[in-house]
Amino acid sequence: MKTSQKDLYQKRFLAECYPDLESLGVGYFKGHQGLIPSAAEILACIARLIDLSRGIDRIVDVGCGPNPVNVQQLLKMGYDAIGVEPLAPFVATAKESLGDANRVYHGSAELLPLADASVRVVLMQSILEHVDSPQLTLAEAYRVLVPDGVLYVSTTNRHRVSLTGDNGEFRKRFYNWLPAVVKESYVFRQLHYDPRLANFSPRPAVHWFTYSELCKLGRSVGFAQFYSKLDLADPNNVYAQRSVWRRLLLRSVQNSVWLRSLALTQISHVIMWKRAH
Repeated sequence: MKTSQKDLYQKRFLAECYPDLESLGVGYFKGHQGLIPSAAEILACIARLIDLSRGIDRIVDVGCGPNPVNVQQLLKMGYDAIGVEPLAPFVATAKESLGDANRVYHGSAELLPLADASVRVVLMQSILEHVDSPQLTLAEAYRVLVPDGVLYVSTTNRHRVSLTGDNGEFRKRFYNWLPAVVKESYVFRQLHYDPRLANFSPRPAVHWFTYSELCKLGRSVGFAQFYSKLDLADPNNVYAQRSVWRRLLLRSVQNSVWLRSLALTQISHVIMWKRAH
């Protein structure tokens, strides 16, 4: 017999959220871990920003998930790669997948289990929209990076244009364009009554950014310079090769303030550089 919303409301404390939501999220995510840009694509862009052949070569993938594809790729590329994941079931699955219990740590983005100035590159793909505090998360990345280190962030885009209304987070068309108070109501409903709304996530996306807002957040914790992959790519770069339009328009976008600004309205990532002291 299907449990009614009234029964769910009466039989639990609301702080507990939907019954077994974390287990539901783990089960769903194991089979639906989304496609993300490859580590090779990201590193090809970062390699035009800093010299990756010298100094500390440790790279951390924050929120590596149960299928730590980036960690696997980075290890094959010769980097000292590790993953950090907040959900214990994901940590166990990721360690089993890698066959190395020392490559994945249990920890949150706001409190990374890493020493100060201990990594060269931090990757945060589809993480910042889910955390409790974006500012604390970026501050932690800044803390663990060496001087001349780089943080790569890909996240939600408040101004993303999609003819179908796809937003990558909620099963509600054009969700990213809704007023903030309506978004909060959908988050509440997902956490307590209908977890399908955000694909059973125990930490649904609650932050929606623009490129300039990400730059502002980065500056507030100490990062000095900001780039997109468009800024760091060339026509032969793997990022540019993935799209005919990127190859054709890349140089024009790079050479025009206004075209670059227009392109950045649709970009969902930023690369932040920590000043070399």
